[in-house]
Amino acid sequence: MISVDRLLAFAAMSFLLILVPGPSVLFVVGRALAQGRLAALTTVLGNTLGGYVLIVAVAFGVGPVVERSVLVFTVLKLAGAAYLVYLGVKAWRERGALRASFAGGSVERGGLRTFGEGFVVGVSNPKTLVFFAAVLPQFVDRAQGHVAVQMLLLGLVFSVIAVVSDSVWGLAAATARNWFARSPRRLSLVGGAGGLTMIGLGVTVAVTGRKD
Repeated sequence: MISVDRLLAFAAMSFLLILVPGPSVLFVVGRALAQGRLAALTTVLGNTLGGYVLIVAVAFGVGPVVERSVLVFTVLKLAGAAYLVYLGVKAWRERGALRASFAGGSVERGGLRTFGEGFVVGVSNPKTLVFFAAVLPQFVDRAQGHVAVQMLLLGLVFSVIAVVSDSVWGLAAATARNWFARSPRRLSLVGGAGGLTMIGLGVTVAVTGRKD
C-alpha cells in the first residue's frame, strides 16, 4: 500500500491547493450567503461526494479519456457552467423570499435537494477530473500493487481536507449573512450577491478552456 511519506506529501500538496479559494469555495460561499449555514454545509457534502465520484472515475481509467478529448472536456465544462448559471439565476429571482423565511423563523435551508445540487456541481467539474488524472498517479507506488485502491485512498485524504476547509468558508460566510439579516435591504442584497456569485462562477467555468 501507500507509504506514510507518500501519503503525507500528498496531504500537504492537497492542503496547499485547497487552501486557495477556488470554484468549490465560491459555490459554497454563494450558498451560505443566499440560504444559510445548513445549506452551506449540505452543499459541501454534496460537492465533495461529487468530486469523489470523479476520483473513482480516475482510479478506474476514465480520467485520461477526458484529458485527451477536447470534445468530452468541453461538453462536461459547459454542462457544469450552465447548471451553475441556472442556480445563480434562481437564487437571484428568489432573493426577496429570504426576508419572509427569516420572519417565519426558518432561516436555514438544507435537505436532499440542496445536497443533490452540490453533488451535480462537484461531479460535473471536468477540471477536477483532469487534475486528479494528472496528480494521483504521481503518488501511487505501483510496485506495491492495488493501484486503484491507492488512488481511492489518496482521493479520500483530499476529500476530508476539502470538507474541513470548505466548511470553514461556508460557516464564515453564513455568519456574515446573519449581520445582513438585521436589515431587509441588506438581506435582499445578500440574496442577490449569492446568486451573482454562482452566475459569475458559471461564466468563468464556461470561458476558461484548455490550451490545446
